[in-house]
Amino acid sequence: MGSFVIPRGLLIVPVLLFLLFVSSSSGAEVVTIDIYKAKALLDSGYTYLDVRSKNQFKDGHVDTNKILNIPFMLTAPGGRLRDPAFLDNVLSAFSKDAQLVVGYQSGVRSLNATTRLVNAGFTHAFNMDGGYVAWVENGFPVKKP
Repeated sequence: MGSFVIPRGLLIVPVLLFLLFVSSSSGAEVVTIDIYKAKALLDSGYTYLDVRSKNQFKDGHVDTNKILNIPFMLTAPGGRLRDPAFLDNVLSAFSKDAQLVVGYQSGVRSLNATTRLVNAGFTHAFNMDGGYVAWVENGFPVKKP
């Protein structure tokens, strides 16, 4: 069997394409904070962006001065789907320099939501680790019907 040799100059093309792709992405990293840091930020004037469903929000939510519920997921017949209008809904409510703490039920989906926001150019959006569950478990104030 003959051997196939790649000319040395052609090896650089995939590397350059990869570097171009990496440098063209936002490069911004999502910062996840614990609930103590989240509470401190909320107490200092940050807005809590609750990305749980409307029903979850109505059943109880973080009690803070500035809060807005914009669901990240929609309930569909086959299960939950990411809301394609999520980013537009957030952009209609906040500027990209808004100071946001993003939370979900346990923190997993809020990480996805915060990633979307950071990739869209939000500069002060933080993911709250542990979500609403951790908030409640630590005895922080909640608002229930």
